[in-house]
Amino acid sequence: MKDARAACVMDYHARSKHALDRYAAGPGTLDWDAQPAAFRYWAGCTQTALPRDVVVDDIAWGALGATRAALPFDTRTLGSFLRLSLGLTAWKEYAGSRWSLRAHPSSGNLHPTESWLITSQVADVADGLHHYQNLQHALERRAWNEEASAPGVWLGFTSIHWREAWKYGERAFRYCQLDMGHVLAAVSYAAALHGWQPRLLALDEHKVARTLGVDRDADFANVEAEEAEVIVALHADGDAPTTWQHYAGTPGLLDPKPLYQWPVINEVSAATRGTPPATPAATQTVATHANESDIRATQVILKRRSAQAFDGESVMPQSLFKRMLAGLLAGGSPVWNLWPHTPRVHPVLLVHRVEGVAPGVYVLPRCDASIEPLRAAMRDSFNWQRADESLPLYQLIAARAGKTARTLSCHQDIATHCAVTFMMVAEFAAPIEQDPAAYRHLHWEAGMLGHIVTLEAEAAGWRGTGIGCFFDDADHEVLGFKDTQFQVIYHYAVGMALDDARILTLPAYA
Repeated sequence: MKDARAACVMDYHARSKHALDRYAAGPGTLDWDAQPAAFRYWAGCTQTALPRDVVVDDIAWGALGATRAALPFDTRTLGSFLRLSLGLTAWKEYAGSRWSLRAHPSSGNLHPTESWLITSQVADVADGLHHYQNLQHALERRAWNEEASAPGVWLGFTSIHWREAWKYGERAFRYCQLDMGHVLAAVSYAAALHGWQPRLLALDEHKVARTLGVDRDADFANVEAEEAEVIVALHADGDAPTTWQHYAGTPGLLDPKPLYQWPVINEVSAATRGTPPATPAATQTVATHANESDIRATQVILKRRSAQAFDGESVMPQSLFKRMLAGLLAGGSPVWNLWPHTPRVHPVLLVHRVEGVAPGVYVLPRCDASIEPLRAAMRDSFNWQRADESLPLYQLIAARAGKTARTLSCHQDIATHCAVTFMMVAEFAAPIEQDPAAYRHLHWEAGMLGHIVTLEAEAAGWRGTGIGCFFDDADHEVLGFKDTQFQVIYHYAVGMALDDARILTLPAYA
């Protein structure tokens, strides 16, 4: 059975690749007036408005890793935490169109991830399962029990695949999982500011679906289903409730007239269900990185934007370059408290303009055990010259790679006008053969890497953007990969952003 699931995953990955002479199957046309609704409401649920104030506004970005006392759980702190991790950060308006931004980026700003909060014995919050309605920054009470369980606060996440598939077709499942990685990283940063230590629960997909109420097929009749992803404990004296005695509410329809169907997404979704690796209860302290700026951490998070264009000229300071890379290593970010597992995704960097770093192609193996397998799988002609004394950074080739970056990234200028293009290389075939659910987890890890990079860039006045469109096997040809031992699963770009003055920015909440 596992072999069949692994084969399904490998087949999906192959058929959802973009190539120089063709793109993965996608919609032939887009009707922007029929775009799926960006927010799901649960009609018939009791709604509780959360305070919108941020209660940790005085912490500098450079002090993010300092040990701090955990704040108590109540509506004020939970409202603050959700604003910084999952809430809206701004509205944009141009030529009659209006769209929202959130504390975490998303492919095409489509946001397939839905968020849930489970509370037990929390001041001023009713016990039970709540859908987080980030448009109104409120909780919709979806389910509850008569008896109180042990005190605790848990976060749950589901994906609505159609939000991405509407635009991206078969490749959409990948993007949903990359988004999940960005979400988990955003949760890690917001939790660190509140003194909390989130940890993943090792629950199988059936328990996660039952706990979040998304296994109730009748409730989702004639509306888009939600795929159970993962549950994170923010604080718990016991296990999260896995069954509910009472339910309320019905989910809203997001797209009344879908034009296409992508059955392969349901197939790979079923094949990759499983149990995520649990986070140990005891976590390490995050190192505090030296930072010239005392910019507030909340400002970094709330002003984060995905760049739409770069200036193609600015030279990145070496200090920022090294801080970004240090954040990707163990202990370098709060993210690695939530995900302390052996790294399986390693960035290859196409450096265009970085102070004191020669243009070329570099690799950052994130653990020593991966150096030799990467070296053996890559081109024999690569130098593998150590490029930094304090980081495991190796120069593969000294050459200007701007045109290569642009071509590989679906001919997009952002990949060459930036200062650095990242190619996230995953240890691929072996983890998936061992457990097909690793396909999700590898994409989560790649999304986490992108989130760390983008926040470090934002703190220094630079900006990042994810690039989900790239020519998979052209990447592999450039790097020398001849099989599926390693695969590139994400591109990311960081540079000096060009802002469009025609676009109006409005507050997230009135």
